[in-house]
Amino acid sequence: MDRYPRHDWFLVLIRMIAALPLPILHSAGRLLGRLIYLFPGKYRQRLQENAAQAGYPEPAFSRKAAGEAGAMILETCRVWFRSQESISQAISDDWGVVESALAESPGILFLTPHLGCFEITALYTAQRLPLTVMYRLPRKEILRPLFETAREKSGLTAVPASTQGVRAFLRALRHEESVGLLPDQAPSIGEGVWVPFFGRMAYTMTLPGKLAAQTGVPVIVAAGERLRGGRGWRIHFVRLAGPLPDEAQAQATLINTALEDMIRRIPEQYLWSYNRYKVPPGTTEKPYE
Repeated sequence: MDRYPRHDWFLVLIRMIAALPLPILHSAGRLLGRLIYLFPGKYRQRLQENAAQAGYPEPAFSRKAAGEAGAMILETCRVWFRSQESISQAISDDWGVVESALAESPGILFLTPHLGCFEITALYTAQRLPLTVMYRLPRKEILRPLFETAREKSGLTAVPASTQGVRAFLRALRHEESVGLLPDQAPSIGEGVWVPFFGRMAYTMTLPGKLAAQTGVPVIVAAGERLRGGRGWRIHFVRLAGPLPDEAQAQATLINTALEDMIRRIPEQYLWSYNRYKVPPGTTEKPYE
């Protein structure tokens, strides 16, 4: 029996959207994103503030970033429900970076920020090596059946963002498999440290540094650039140079710097509206600006 019978209509709608050609989805998404941006509110204010913090204060940049956020939403429907077609539209000039890392270690820690199409980045990689990714279920119940149905068909091994998921990550790495996560999500209290992100202190997860330190696997930052004209995506891979430092704050600082470098390649495709600088509930520690 379907666990979400009243949400069947929503899945049907998403599948209909997924059937549309990618150029149409990107164009419609950009229009939708710009329309939403027209309305004053927290979304618009946060996007403007975060973009300005990173050195992009121009209104034209914020409008473009809002459009790219809309394109990301609609393209995700296609990536999830027409996975093989989407993967065929993804290219990479950097796969040699991954192959070089695999020559040293059979497992890799992939870090993918909220940049471009991070869903296609994971699928593209999973077609070439075993990959376990960590996810958080959407807070809105109507989105959960969509999320779970898509994950079941993605070809990825998906684990929850919990202690159970961390254990699964360690098992995968010790079994010479690779793992991937979004390192620019704001962690819960006790799971991060205060370090700079685009010049402002942000509570940053320590999990990537701990995983790399415990297993010794290479760390690669990856991102899926959305190409013009709905032509697909270009997947970028950049390996962190040298071993990570031993101290948690130094690890997180190094990783944030690597994320910033990747984001500056295609800054308009970063999800600037994400509340990256929030203070976790219950924390007594204050960020030092």
